[in-house]
Amino acid sequence: QVQLVESGGGLVQAGGSLRLSCTTSGNIFSITSMGWYRQAPGKQRELVAVITSDTANYGDSVKGRFTISRDSTKNTVYLQMNSLKPEDTAVYYCTARKPITTYWGQGTQVTVSE
Repeated sequence: QVQLVESGGGLVQAGGSLRLSCTTSGNIFSITSMGWYRQAPGKQRELVAVITSDTANYGDSVKGRFTISRDSTKNTVYLQMNSLKPEDTAVYYCTARKPITTYWGQGTQVTVSE
């Protein structure tokens, strides 16, 4: 099992920034990628960003504004979110993927006001 704990969500004005953190623990061996997804009320869950050992990919709506990074020494992945927009309001979930299983965090709320 892998445990994921997110932090860093909150309320911010449009144009502002937040940094989310996700710390992993447990059986973290064989994790091939980590990522962030989000889900807004009434909408489907969507990919925000994913990072492997040598690549990072982003959803179209966040390209150029969000940056995913990881610190392997701390077993932590980060999501730096800049130029936030009201449409970025959602619950953000951290994921850790192994070859046959994906683990999810409990989610952290991000709210962007006008």
